[in-house]
This record gives sequence, structure tokens and C-alpha cells, in this order.
Amino acid sequence: MIPHISRLIELWRIAAHYRLDTLVAAEDIPIKARPLLKLIRLHPAAWSSRQGKNPLKLKEALEDMGPLAIKLGQLLSTRRDLIAPEILQQLVLLQDRVKPFEADVAKMRIQQSLKADINSLFSRFDEQPLAAASIAQVHTAALHDGREVVVKVTRPNIRAQILQDFEILTWLGHNLENRLEAARALHLSEIIQNYRQTILNELDLTLEADNTRRMRHYFTGSSMMYVPDVYMDSTDVMVAERITGVPISDTETFDRLGMNRADLAEKGLTIFFTQVFRDNFFHADMHPGNVFVETINPQQPRYIALDCAIMGELSKQDQMTVARMLLAVMNGNFMQLIQVVHQAGWIPPGTDQDALAREMRRTVGPMISKPMHELDFAGILIQVMDIARRFHLEIPPQLMLLLKTLVHVEGLGTDLYPELDIWKLAKPILTEWVKSNMDPVKNIKQLGQQIPDLLLGAQDIPTLIVDSLNGLKNQSAWQDKQLRELQHLRLQMQQQQKRSWIFGSMIAILLSIAIISPWFVSIPLIVVASLIALWRIVR
Repeated sequence: MIPHISRLIELWRIAAHYRLDTLVAAEDIPIKARPLLKLIRLHPAAWSSRQGKNPLKLKEALEDMGPLAIKLGQLLSTRRDLIAPEILQQLVLLQDRVKPFEADVAKMRIQQSLKADINSLFSRFDEQPLAAASIAQVHTAALHDGREVVVKVTRPNIRAQILQDFEILTWLGHNLENRLEAARALHLSEIIQNYRQTILNELDLTLEADNTRRMRHYFTGSSMMYVPDVYMDSTDVMVAERITGVPISDTETFDRLGMNRADLAEKGLTIFFTQVFRDNFFHADMHPGNVFVETINPQQPRYIALDCAIMGELSKQDQMTVARMLLAVMNGNFMQLIQVVHQAGWIPPGTDQDALAREMRRTVGPMISKPMHELDFAGILIQVMDIARRFHLEIPPQLMLLLKTLVHVEGLGTDLYPELDIWKLAKPILTEWVKSNMDPVKNIKQLGQQIPDLLLGAQDIPTLIVDSLNGLKNQSAWQDKQLRELQHLRLQMQQQQKRSWIFGSMIAILLSIAIISPWFVSIPLIVVASLIALWRIVR
């Protein structure tokens, strides 16, 4: 049964009211998607709508649809190579210029959440929002000691809508998995559930505050990136240091200040690989509204990380797998790529690995040594997903967040410095990381650091051994008991079969005699046989 039909009808009404069917020309729409356009036109809201020529109809429609739709718009806003300019202009506004909620509501939420009067918290609070996004909006303020801060406040009453929308997505994911092998290979339902938890975590600003402090610790004293300090936090409010900078998309300012965009792009890519492999803690929501650049020192600019709500982590094994896969691609060694994937357990038994290597070489090979503006991670990713479907590959859901981040990184890099050679920069970083993590001296040293824990745990070994032996003994006794009961049951069944054969033979003999005997003999015999059979059935 389709969940929340009323919500689906509301989304249909919004699409019809804003005439989303008129965003692009009908001939540019894939044939399979054209029935959706006809469905939009059938809604009565489309008949009287005057939004057809509204230059911001897509932005406003996504705002009305809610946080998940805004998140989708933010992801697409980084894809200048895929999205038409007139549509992209609307999507860019979703990065930090979503429709704000009232300042009085923001003040009330701040006071309730921090349990203090607004005037006791701040010497100045600016009612006009600095920015407004899908989950929260930001106000500028000043503490009583003079420090300039930004105050982030979550939107009221959005949790219920997010939960409702995810129930619809969950239903859709299950249906797609039942019908499409590609959806099953991607573990689509699990990805949806993981993203659901990610978005719900974003509603709790204490988690964002913890992430920000952790990221700040990793980059303390760094010449590449600065992470603002957090002063106060609660579930609905976070007060942090105010920074001075411009969004990563403001290339005009970079050119005006004489910044070296090539160095800036290389620094950004280095930060990404540092987060993924050194810290195993990467920013997974890297749209331009969350990535700023300092302008104080144009010759040595630093990145500024904002909105650390959605962060990604990989297991040690997945880290090594991703690094070795990327190195195999950079070296053009696709048989090694398949071996790495096989060792990770992603390839089912019996797969033609030579054919898989040829397909990966055909798909991924052309992207090697190309500059950033000639790469299409999103397009290649779609082709790789198709290969995964055809060869029944199992792609771990935890890697999908990393792949989403790679699409963000590509979009940002293409705008900043299209000629960036991502492979030339990434190869030495990955090679050094792999060598470091496979260094036997380092591994022995790490083992030596674990010796105290091992020694402390060693005192429990005798108890564990005794418990294990007792467990085996109890299990053996239980198995003996089960075996005796099975043997007894088998004996009973054999005896039952014998008795059934005897009674069956007796009834057959009585019936045979009854058939060839006179009626005054056959009737009593039939009665006796029937009584014996009835008694046997009852038994």
C-alpha cells in the first residue's frame, strides 16, 4: 500500500502550481519521463496557474516541497556541466537563500533551547537572517565580551515532514529493489535508511557542534583550512565564531584579489584526500554554501569549513580498498582493480573477471589523465552502476556517501580551476598513504602499543577458557540428550509402523472373508473391521 497518499497529492499539486512541466522543452525530456509531464498537466492547479513564466518557479517549488527537495537542489547546483544555466541560477539560491522564518520564532527557539533570555546571551542580535537553508537559518550577533558570532537555529516543525517523506522513499526503494537488479546491487533501501539517519542527525545541532570541534582539532594550525570555534550549543541552537570569507563559487572575487586559482584548487583537493585518508572524517555536504575561502591574505588563502552536520567515515578496510582502487585506475591496471574489488568481497563467485576488467577499462579508462573540465564523475558513476548490475556486484552502502562527495568535489573543482589535473595531484598522496599503512614496522609498532591492553585482557583468559569448556560440555550434554530423544522417537515410529501393518493386514483379512461369506457372516465381520479401524484412528 502506498504510504501518505495525501502527501504525494500535495507534491503533485505543487509541481502543477509552479508548472514544472515547462522547465525545459518537451523534446529535451527522455521518452520514459514524458508521462510524468502529462500527469502534472492533468492536475487542476495547472489549469489556472500563472507561474509558467516565473523565473524562480523551480526554487520556490522545491522550497514548498520541503527539506529533502531542497537537498536535491543543492546537490544539482554544483553540476554546471549537466544543468542548463537558467535552471542552475535558481538552484544556486538554495545553497543559503531559502525562504526564512520569522525572527520572533528564532528568538523564542533560542531562549527555550539555551534556557536564557536573548539579552543575557548577546549584546546584539540581528533579526535579519544572514542565510537560510533547508534545515536551519543563521543570524549574526555579538557576545557581551565583543566577539562576533553566528547563531544557527533549526526550522520549527520540520521533523514530522522529513519522517513522512522518508516513509515514501522507503516504500519506493523497496519497490525498486523488487523490480530492478541495479537497485538491489546498490542496497537502495539501506542507502535510503542511512541517509534518513543522516538528515535526522542534522536536526540535532549538538552533533554538528561535536563534528565541528573534531574537525577543528584535526586542522588546528593548518595553512590549508580553518574551522570556526563553537561557543554554545543545544539540540536546536549553535553559536559559533563568525568568519570572514567568500563562497568557493565567487571566482570573480578571487580574480579581483589576484588569488592563484590553480593553487587554491590543488589545496582543496588535498584537503579532501586528507579528510578521507588521514583523518577518516570527511565533509559530505560540500555544496558552495558550506565551503568558503578567507580573503584576509590573498597570497596564502585558507578554506573555511562550515556546516559540519553531514560527515562521512569509512572502515579501515574500506579506506584501503578505495585507495588501492584509485591507484589501480591511475596506473591503468584494471586487472589489479578487479583483484582489489574481489578481495573486498564485492564480486560474486563464478564472475568472469576478465570480462569485468574489459568493461571497467572501456568505461573508466578514458578518464585517466584528463583535466577536471573533461571529467564527468556523475556520468562515469552511472556507467559503473550499470556494470555492477550486469555483473551482480555488491557495492557497500557506506561508500555511496563518498561517491556523492566526489560528485560535489568535481563540481566545485570544475568551476574553480577547470584545468586541474586531479590524477597528478592525487597519486602521490594515495601512494604515500598506502605505503604508510602497509609498512610492517608501523604495524608492529601499533601492535606494541596494544600490548598493555592485551596483557590486561590476558588475566581473563583462564576464566574465558573455563567458560568455553563448560559451554562445550553443556552443549555436548544437550546434543547427547537430543540424540537419545531422536533415537527413542525413531524406535516409537518403527513400532508404530509395525502395529499399523498388523492392524491393516487384520482389517484386510476380515474384509476379504466378509466379501466371500454369506450376509449373516459378512455384516458382523464388516462391523468388527469398522470398529477396529475407528479405534485405530482414535488411537
